[in-house]
Amino acid sequence: MISLAEENYLKNIYKLSEKNSGAVTTSSLADALQINAASVTDFVKKMAEKKMVTYQKSKGAMLTEAGKKIALKIIRKHRLWEVWLVNTLNFKWDEVHDIAEQLEHVNSDMLIERLDNHLGNPTADPHGDLIPDAKGKFIKDRSKPLLKCIAKQKVKFIGVAEHSNSFLQFLTKNNLKIGDELFIERIEAYDQSFHLKINKKTKKVFSKEVVKNILIVLA
Repeated sequence: MISLAEENYLKNIYKLSEKNSGAVTTSSLADALQINAASVTDFVKKMAEKKMVTYQKSKGAMLTEAGKKIALKIIRKHRLWEVWLVNTLNFKWDEVHDIAEQLEHVNSDMLIERLDNHLGNPTADPHGDLIPDAKGKFIKDRSKPLLKCIAKQKVKFIGVAEHSNSFLQFLTKNNLKIGDELFIERIEAYDQSFHLKINKKTKKVFSKEVVKNILIVLA
């Protein structure tokens, strides 16, 4: 039986390894979990004894195949619950994370498969994060940051790289939502701010800090 704490460790190791493609240091894991580094090291060593991770003091922790399978299962549940909360209960996209953090530990494969089918087998959550299927497989990620685009391109907003409530609320305040069509009218040479036309009508200007966290695909 996997404990709630072990599930949280595995999920965070997976997410951190995605960003840095390699072993996850105990200090970065401690920051993510908001736990002191010494406690994290002790816990990771115990998980290594259970073959959920491998651990080297000089490098950090990496998921074993068994650990990765559990991590993907938790991520799948979390993101499906977020879809349900937004689509069915009308939560806002900045309100669902903490609730999904609790629901992701519900241990019923039958429930999750029925939830998936009920939602129409979504491939992404309300923030655009891809949802693994029951086998832990993702569809191909075609997204890139808006910042990497050039003027006069037409793109579609499909996700965010920044998940803080303040960022999500900023986008909502500016009437920008996933699925919107964006046309890049021009990019300021001085500060790389983007002049956008949203859905062929509303014009907005966004800073470099904002556009680097908006994920798009070419329309």
